[in-house]
Amino acid sequence: MTDKASLLEQAEFANEAFYLAFEGMDFEAMAHLWSARREVICLHPGWPALVGRDAVLESWRSILSNPRQGQVSFYSAQATLIGDESVAVVCYELAGDHVMVATNIFSVEDEGLRMVLHQAGFCGNPPSPPE
Repeated sequence: MTDKASLLEQAEFANEAFYLAFEGMDFEAMAHLWSARREVICLHPGWPALVGRDAVLESWRSILSNPRQGQVSFYSAQATLIGDESVAVVCYELAGDHVMVATNIFSVEDEGLRMVLHQAGFCGNPPSPPE
């Protein structure tokens, strides 16, 4: 079993890597973050639910190759353990003038934490981003 504090730290790092891949429009980095062993789910705002690695990665390929895709950053991330081998990171995404609340769930795999769920939706009353 992994030390709980270490697992939370790893999840914060994995969450940051997710947003760096998003901001950098880096499909290879994004694909590396998603689990290859577990079923994965992705809920983009306004999209139908995507289940399975192929569908999820195809959505990211489409998003990250879109030249009109704006920058997305995150703030106020908070990691919480879910059982012994999974961590949920809840944070806020800043996309242009819109703020969304996101949940990113990471699970332990042999090579580290891998994403199994990303869900983002518009937030009507978000906290202010840090200055």
